[in-house]
Amino acid sequence: QVQLVESGGGLVQAGGSLRLSCAASGRTFSRCVMGWFRQAPGKEREFVAAISWSGVKTYYTDSVKGRFTISRDNAKNTVSLQMNSLKPEDTAVYYCAADPNYSGVYYNPVEYDDWGQGTQVTVSS
Repeated sequence: QVQLVESGGGLVQAGGSLRLSCAASGRTFSRCVMGWFRQAPGKEREFVAAISWSGVKTYYTDSVKGRFTISRDNAKNTVSLQMNSLKPEDTAVYYCAADPNYSGVYYNPVEYDDWGQGTQVTVSS
């Protein structure tokens, strides 16, 4: 099991930036595919971004491509999400998640075993 703790959420105006961080502890973090998901009120949890265990491959949902960047530091057991040009529709609780048994499906939350508690991101217009 991987324990995950997110930080970095907050209130920002549209067009602004935030950087989310996720600190991991427990089993081998460096072997896990890591993902960021978000959930807005009244909506299902949705995929935002994912990164391979090596950091070489990254994946994004279309709505954040060119604005968000996922990265990881296996030496520090952290994964980050740099969010630029934020929009009100980015408002949600953001969750970090770990998939230790990657099956090729990075966008489905059911593939991820371990989740953080979430951090609120609010973008005002």
